[in-house]
Amino acid sequence: MANSAPSPGQDRHAKPIRSILVTQPKPATDVSPYSSLADKYGIQVDFREFIEVQGVPYKEFRKEKVNILEHTAVIFTSRNAVDHFFRTCQEAKLEMPAEMKYFCISEQTANYLQKYIVLRKRKLFVGQRTAADLFDVIKKHKSEKFLYPCSDIRKDDLPEFMRANNLKFTEAVIYRTVASDLSDLAEVKYDCLAFFSPSGISSLFINFPDFTQDATRIAAFGPTTAKAVRDADLILDIEAPMPNAPSMAGAIEAYIRQHNGQPSVATDKNKSAN
Repeated sequence: MANSAPSPGQDRHAKPIRSILVTQPKPATDVSPYSSLADKYGIQVDFREFIEVQGVPYKEFRKEKVNILEHTAVIFTSRNAVDHFFRTCQEAKLEMPAEMKYFCISEQTANYLQKYIVLRKRKLFVGQRTAADLFDVIKKHKSEKFLYPCSDIRKDDLPEFMRANNLKFTEAVIYRTVASDLSDLAEVKYDCLAFFSPSGISSLFINFPDFTQDATRIAAFGPTTAKAVRDADLILDIEAPMPNAPSMAGAIEAYIRQHNGQPSVATDKNKSAN
């Protein structure tokens, strides 16, 4: 990926942001915080997944010698985990017993379960939003034998919590996170790259080992992503969430307001109308 270079002697922040690459899938609808950002400031916003999820084939999963039905509860921390857990069950020709309990990190993940099971007939426990919220729920069910389906790349907080509280659990890797092929972006320049996971940073350097940042602004969502940016010796220009900007789009807009030195498109229209 080509870097966005400042003019000789120019402060890297002085170069206005005119283009942004969001390293996530394009939103399902045309109306999103990013489309609003593009319209308001007249900038280009593109989307491209830097990582891909690949399911672990059942034949390979069997080598882990994990007996799914020996467990009394399943912990889901993402929709990918839900998809690949039930894919694995289907390939194994397993049907989840009615008494199986499901612990979900958020309401969004819990609702996604409806794709595979009838929720009103199941025992469902939901955290508010974060892993810490889910921990509080899990602690009330210490007699359960938990199954934690996850990726080969995952945070350590849940396994560490389970071990620290002497909870019975089995970790089962059912999908992998791999770098996407980004070779078509080799000569493409963006003023800002927005990352949402450490895997995205890894993918950047897997695809472009000679990448240099120069005036390219780097945005990161979440503390682990921010750490990955710094560990890669990159300058972190935009960090989210922040008290005044809980979303990535909001954090980028705050930066643009401070550094672009241009009125928004909406402001120009308002001036013309007066």
